[in-house]
Amino acid sequence: MYTPEERTALREALVEAARSDERVTGAALTGSAALDAEDAWSDIDLAFAVAGEPEPVVADFTGRMYREHDAVHHMDVVVGRTVFRVFLLANTLQVDLAFWPEADFGATTPKFRLLFGTAQELDQVRPPEARRLIDLAWLHALHARSSIARGRGWQAEYMIGRVREYALALACLRHGLPAVEGRGLDRLPAEVTTPFAETLAGSLDDLDRPFHAVVELLAAEIDRADPGLGARLTPLLRELAKPGKPVPGAR
Repeated sequence: MYTPEERTALREALVEAARSDERVTGAALTGSAALDAEDAWSDIDLAFAVAGEPEPVVADFTGRMYREHDAVHHMDVVVGRTVFRVFLLANTLQVDLAFWPEADFGATTPKFRLLFGTAQELDQVRPPEARRLIDLAWLHALHARSSIARGRGWQAEYMIGRVREYALALACLRHGLPAVEGRGLDRLPAEVTTPFAETLAGSLDDLDRPFHAVVELLAAEIDRADPGLGARLTPLLRELAKPGKPVPGAR
């Protein structure tokens, strides 16, 4: 396990390496450090603006991570023209280095603190739309119902979990909290989250109960977000959640 001091020292070394590289024209803190919200488990998030072709810069920083900082593996997430290279270090520290084309470098969320260079004025990333979350929720509820009826316990448990995920995301939107990747869940009021404990399956023989519970909570969130749509969907959702007999011979 890494210490906060080790994390800080590595981040400073990477920023200094970026300052010394004429191909890197800007750098920013991203993630929790940009908001002074780090804790003992936070990782390193840095964004670099790159002039010209990014591949040589990415390759050089990758070599440095393995050669000097005990990287054991990495993966890439590519968004548009930006490469997010995510490293796993031997001490379990995660290091996310984002390599942005110079013209695209700037804040798309509040988690961006410029260290050097110039940031472009960019559109902010918008939260998911409530209607999209609702549509994904009822779709997964349909599959939860059919999975239970077919005796496919693992698939049913997965589908119930997805319905719960979208219902909680709707609650996060309602409370002005981040609604992706579970980032707002632990900031929801207890009166919102406590009833969701009933949506957790005790076993694969206990699926009707959590399915009924999550459907009721989803219906309440839909009604808050769009009462007209809630009036149309709630009777159907409740029909889905009625306990039923397994389908004979289903696979």
